[in-house]
Amino acid sequence: MCGRVSAVRGAVVDVAFETSDLPPVDSALWITLRGGSPILAEVQSHTSERTIRALALHASAGLARGAAVRATGKPIDVPVGDAVLGRLLDVAGTTRDGGEPLSEAIERRPIHRAPPPLSSQRGTTRLFETGIKIVDLLAPLAHGGKAAMFGGAGVGKTVLVMELIHVMAAQYGGMSVFAGVGERSREGHEMLADMRGSGVLPRAVLVYGQMNEPPGARWRVPLTAVTIAEYFRDDRGQNVLLLMDNIFRFVQAGAEVSGLLGRMPSRVGYQPTLASEVAALQERIVSVGNAAVTAIEAVYVPADDFTDPAVTTLASHVDSMIVLSRSLAAEGMYPAIDPIASSSILLDPLVVGETHAAVANEVRRVIEHQRELQDVVALLGIEELGIDDRRAVQRARRLQRFLTQPFTVTEAFSGQPGRSVALADTIAGSQAILAGECDDWQESSLYMVGTLDEARAKEARSKTATAGATGEEASP
Repeated sequence: MCGRVSAVRGAVVDVAFETSDLPPVDSALWITLRGGSPILAEVQSHTSERTIRALALHASAGLARGAAVRATGKPIDVPVGDAVLGRLLDVAGTTRDGGEPLSEAIERRPIHRAPPPLSSQRGTTRLFETGIKIVDLLAPLAHGGKAAMFGGAGVGKTVLVMELIHVMAAQYGGMSVFAGVGERSREGHEMLADMRGSGVLPRAVLVYGQMNEPPGARWRVPLTAVTIAEYFRDDRGQNVLLLMDNIFRFVQAGAEVSGLLGRMPSRVGYQPTLASEVAALQERIVSVGNAAVTAIEAVYVPADDFTDPAVTTLASHVDSMIVLSRSLAAEGMYPAIDPIASSSILLDPLVVGETHAAVANEVRRVIEHQRELQDVVALLGIEELGIDDRRAVQRARRLQRFLTQPFTVTEAFSGQPGRSVALADTIAGSQAILAGECDDWQESSLYMVGTLDEARAKEARSKTATAGATGEEASP
């Protein structure tokens, strides 16, 4: 089926056909550009009996009226299988890493698919241990569930995502599919270089729709990543870690597309189809049979406003919420995860056990109590508090420092080797601090360590050094 471009308005292209047999909505078009590469577009609506309105997914510079258009009659399809492992792809499945192009014989799958029926989906009650203390203790992730990391600019979302990729490769040996949605070109190059250097690239697929690409590419790139993950889940029966950074850019691109197509904006200027677009993506990220897709999504929070419609819509689809705090980042508490605002549906005694749930709730209670008292402490000093309140504040400060840890991916910048801590060690360390075993320790001994044994050794070295400086014998 062939047609001609009748109008071009930026990324929006109108195409006229000679017959009324028009290509269906969400099907792919290829527009021939004289002296350049063909442009991929997607049908968005039928504007008359012989005219359709499409959205260009490639840059439309140089496109003019009269250009020839070939309608495929089917959705955009992308390559899947072992051939895409270790490669960096764009929204159409074209390689962008400077390597050999993929063979034409590779199997391809459409990016638009219905989610699996509810009867075939599997529940998630198994923990996905990350080795990150504060995550495993207070906001445990589900193996085969969806987790989102909410935070403003510069609080550490991308570092957390990269650490989780390292965890998946090192501990689980599973597949990773990374979707870079609206990322900077620099971040894409850094991610590719880091993955090559750490040796995890052969078991990962990178799919990018970068910030400098048209909104259509940023809008559809998560569907490309999900399609590749679905192949390994359904056809290979493999567990897949699906990472998206940043899923807010998917919503933002949808708002841009909605505006380009002339739709009436909804709340705060977002597209009226916000809820259905997010649901169409999120409902495909599920576990089927013995294979699980574990999704971890970074969510940018505009102006640190957690009531933003995009943020609340995305939050309604996840099992675990990891909230990053700017104030904790300013204090150097990395990872800067808010222990009170972060939550997980798995933090239930029937799922994680009585001990884990009790320790997590007590840690939250002590830290929340300290926050209630922080204004008094700031104004009058900790000496004005009663004995019990003073003890609670001191233990909360020690807990917050114990829940920090250095990451493997930041070792080159911090000079500290990364730590991965087993959940049992995290629980035992938190119990010891709550029980008062560390009340006479220096707070710095608990900062940026792994297990409590490492903190104990650090405290012993500190006491020895202090005793040596004063000429006194160190107490045992």
